[in-house]
Amino acid sequence: MKKYTGEIALLINTLIWGATFVIIKSALSDASPMMFVGIRFTFAALVLLPFAKKIFKFSKTGTLKAGIVLGILYFLGFASQTLGLQYTTATKSGFITGTFVIFTPVFQWLLEKKVPAKWNLIGVSIVIIGLLFLSSKGTSIFDVFSELGSNFNIGDFFTLLCALFWGWYLVELDMISKKFDYMPLVFSQILVTGIGGFLFVFLFSVTGLEQIKYSFDFNLIFAILYTSLLATVLATTLQTKYQKFVSPTKAGIILSFEPIFAALVAFIVLSEKISYFGIIGCLLIFSGLIISEVFAQGKVNNEQ
Repeated sequence: MKKYTGEIALLINTLIWGATFVIIKSALSDASPMMFVGIRFTFAALVLLPFAKKIFKFSKTGTLKAGIVLGILYFLGFASQTLGLQYTTATKSGFITGTFVIFTPVFQWLLEKKVPAKWNLIGVSIVIIGLLFLSSKGTSIFDVFSELGSNFNIGDFFTLLCALFWGWYLVELDMISKKFDYMPLVFSQILVTGIGGFLFVFLFSVTGLEQIKYSFDFNLIFAILYTSLLATVLATTLQTKYQKFVSPTKAGIILSFEPIFAALVAFIVLSEKISYFGIIGCLLIFSGLIISEVFAQGKVNNEQ
């Protein structure tokens, strides 16, 4: 039951995060990227601050260090994603972010010395093909492949870095969350990311990479509340607490539904449409999840 609870928790996260692409894209008209990251995560940390003493009261030695490690990866993921959203579309950002399923098995092999099950790899491969179809606006099978790299910009590059960091983060979280209590890890990650956001606001403004901008109108306030309370405090708590019951590879596949939800919200809010190949891509992603879940689990049961 814990395994299924973990999978449901990650799916809830995917639903929450799917809406953030459009919300953050809209908020970047009122705040510069690193300023938004700093405000979002600092506010989330302040929400948890009254409980900090209780959170760390019975924590093990090394919990803070482990939380900082996760926090650095957490910050790098959100920072690169937010930077990318300034230069690319919400829909495209969702698609590219979803490619972290490519990197998760690689980092699992490098860091945990675990070779993913055959059916997990097959499931991941189908998901990758699904993401490829989902991101295509062409009208033939040749368009799916001919479009690769044709519209790749700096925003897409930052988003691809985000996918790399998320793949790394999922594996680190799998290892660390099994050793330490989840709430100190949640608070540490959020606090480190908030500090990192404001630190990079200063560094980027000095180097001219970012012009500091913020205007607290309804649009930005709503974005901060949604991303801080739901997409940060709630989602990080759910992921940190429950992902240890799900393999990193399978977690990556569940979270790969994020671009589907992102595309759906973008369609409703921004009128961004999904092509027929996009629909095929959705079906392929779902098939990849089912194959990874049913066949890989079936193999485990047969071996027991």
